[in-house]
Amino acid sequence: MLLSLLLVATALPRAASPDEGSAELSCDDAATPESASACAAAAVILPGSRKPLHAPFETPDPFLMAVYHKDAYPAGDGLMQAPRRGNGADFSGQGGYSMYHGDRVPGFPQHPHRGFETITATLQGYIDHTDSQGWSGRYGEGDLQWMTAGRGVVHGEMFPLIHTDRPNPTRFFQIWLNLPPESKMAEPAFVMHWASEIPTLSIPSTAAHGSSSSSSSNASAIVWAGPLLGATPLGPPPDSWAARPENAVAVWFVSLPAGSSLTLPPVNISNEEARRINRALYLLEGDELSVGGETLTGRTTCRLDPTKSALLRGPAAAGAPPAEALVLQGRPIGAPVAQRGPFVMNTQAEIQQAYGA
Repeated sequence: MLLSLLLVATALPRAASPDEGSAELSCDDAATPESASACAAAAVILPGSRKPLHAPFETPDPFLMAVYHKDAYPAGDGLMQAPRRGNGADFSGQGGYSMYHGDRVPGFPQHPHRGFETITATLQGYIDHTDSQGWSGRYGEGDLQWMTAGRGVVHGEMFPLIHTDRPNPTRFFQIWLNLPPESKMAEPAFVMHWASEIPTLSIPSTAAHGSSSSSSSNASAIVWAGPLLGATPLGPPPDSWAARPENAVAVWFVSLPAGSSLTLPPVNISNEEARRINRALYLLEGDELSVGGETLTGRTTCRLDPTKSALLRGPAAAGAPPAEALVLQGRPIGAPVAQRGPFVMNTQAEIQQAYGA
């Protein structure tokens, strides 16, 4: 969906294999408390998986990629337009925002997809959606759209500047989730998860002197897919890889203010099966985030051991901006991936067939 036209001639980032970097570590011989803490962190963050975060995000199977859109659009002009810039393919972010492939209204005009799913999870701003199945509408400000492209959908996604008296900031994720071979040509499907129905957790933190902290310093989590700490998410489309509970697909957005904490539990299946699950974390906002005792700084990604709890702690310094992170999790599909632009199939022959359809 988003970025599809930009990526026509490029391959998707390589999805790491489920066993990559998953060697067992032992903390029995840690000589000092500091080394014991480092060892414990290494047991949560898989060795060699920590790296700087670049767009589009490299994502593990069953995900294909993810993009974090953050644009500071100005006040609209009454026609939902922004001052035009670029040449019709503006991803520069110049002046705080991109037009993408939009001319006057930012966004992505009509374009096709086949063979995978798009999960568009909004935090701020609005998206206008229209497609070849007759679906259309405006969503945003915490809503989520989940679309199974299956055998094929043509759609457009534009970002209207609806406010004329104030700026129109836009912040959302677009996540590409693969389909298994048997579902590549499924009937297109579409579900909307409205913000008021999406489970959101607030985890009170204990202040240094033992009293409960204010709600503004609580850790929080938006549960877009996959159960978390007793919260049950809304359901995906019927042919989604996420529709099978044994695939343990999860999409969570966590926010940790200074002094707060939240524990991601291990995957709730046998250890032998859980070891096959991929779990990745993407630190997007804030100066630092502690994961199992190891501090991540700046925009960073890492892989987590799905068989272990992962204690996340917000910044240590009072007044520091909250740490915000995306977590993606799921059982790998393990099938070959052939991709060109908006189409993701299993063979190059299927890609050629898609372009000829």
